Amino acid sequence: MGKTYTSILIVDDDIDDAEMFRDALHHVDASVQCTFSKDGVAALKLLETCPQEDLPDLIILDMNMPRMNGKQCLLKLKANRTLTDIPVIMYSTSQLKEDVDQTRQMGAMNFITKPSKFSELVVIATRILEGRCVF
Repeated sequence: MGKTYTSILIVDDDIDDAEMFRDALHHVDASVQCTFSKDGVAALKLLETCPQEDLPDLIILDMNMPRMNGKQCLLKLKANRTLTDIPVIMYSTSQLKEDVDQTRQMGAMNFITKPSKFSELVVIATRILEGRCVF
């Protein structure tokens, strides 16, 4: 079993998707702390002003967002010395192999295609919280 996560930043411009992911995580472990950010610009601002001890253990990053998309945000996260070691899971409606491969090369820990059922998201949340969600 890999690393477990207790503090997760969910970056998604669709609040319904973000809340559903949080609900799935809480279904598995109610003690998980989730913070939300509406896009990559807001997420970077939050992370860059956050005390080191309050940084999240994991970032769930939507790929398609306004202002700064997930790929652009991922590049900035991995280029920042303070933030580079925070694992990032890309989260998208995309199923394109090109997106999966590109985000992996950019440093993402995994790429998840948004499921249509809550029960499928709970299975994904379980894998994440058990540290088993790696490429």
